[in-house]
Amino acid sequence: MKEKKAGRYIGRTLLVIFTTLLLLVALLVGVVYLALRGPSTTVQELLTRTLKETSAAYFIPDWFLSKERVEEIMSFSETATVTEEQDVSLVTIRATEGTGEDTPYVEDGENEPEFGPNGINMVGVTGANYRGVMMVVQDPKRVFVGTPDQYGSVGLTLQQMIEKYDAVGGINAGGFEDPNGTGMGGIPEGIVIRDGQLAWGSAGSMTTVIGFDADGILHVGYMSAQEALNRGIVTACSFGPALVVNGEAMNSNEISSSGVNPRTAIGQRADGAVLLLVVDGRQITSLGATLEDLISIMLEFGAVNAANLDGGSSSLMLYEGEPMNINSSLIGTRPLATAFIVK
Repeated sequence: MKEKKAGRYIGRTLLVIFTTLLLLVALLVGVVYLALRGPSTTVQELLTRTLKETSAAYFIPDWFLSKERVEEIMSFSETATVTEEQDVSLVTIRATEGTGEDTPYVEDGENEPEFGPNGINMVGVTGANYRGVMMVVQDPKRVFVGTPDQYGSVGLTLQQMIEKYDAVGGINAGGFEDPNGTGMGGIPEGIVIRDGQLAWGSAGSMTTVIGFDADGILHVGYMSAQEALNRGIVTACSFGPALVVNGEAMNSNEISSSGVNPRTAIGQRADGAVLLLVVDGRQITSLGATLEDLISIMLEFGAVNAANLDGGSSSLMLYEGEPMNINSSLIGTRPLATAFIVK
């Protein structure tokens, strides 16, 4: 008798859980339907672009909108290319001695403190729809692209990258093949330059290159791997688009029509300090940022050059073993093909 009662109780509990989940799914589908098929074209376009920028939910707009309408909304999707030559004289590497006692953390990006003895500041950033954090690294030669030992299978998580190089922190960097959000970080997109050598990609392949030369100058732009090597770039990955070049905000359909998502970006000030930015997204307290938001943040911090990196569920910053943001991945920290590591 007791076993029968226990069985009925478990059955009813499972039924309640299943029914609740079903109602939640139905509610979510209804909200998405209203957003995509409702009267507001602005909401429709923003949600479509936001979902299309993800690797796991890019197909959802296709359920509710015609192929022609989706193509119309996404007509901006060709990557913005920057071919103008960077003026490297705009960046002058300053002395890197710290002046404070520790690594400060402040909420107001407009009042960044002096550097501590480790030459790193952590600065909170906020906007109407997002919260994030900026790591400011005084010495640009401390920042480089970390990679797994080899490519082809599984990459390394950001924590594993940092441990591999015995580093103090870092952020995720370039893109990688990620079909339906199941990629394991083993196959990079574009190129990877490691120790002045081409570690992935072909010499003639054109892509948006993001990396540093031997002097610690950040280069961002559309070029071939061989051109990057000819420019003296010694560590680099691929993603984009470029956000700021020679102190000027980049303007393209891709930038002005981007969605709201978790974001990661890198920049450099005129004094050489490197700006590593991660913005949280897909949360009640932080929906995410657009590419225009990233440009605004980078310019506020004095970026001369800056570029967008891989975002979404890969966006993560670690410092001294602790996460500086809330990663949006539902399956745990993701393996990466590349990361910008801080020695």
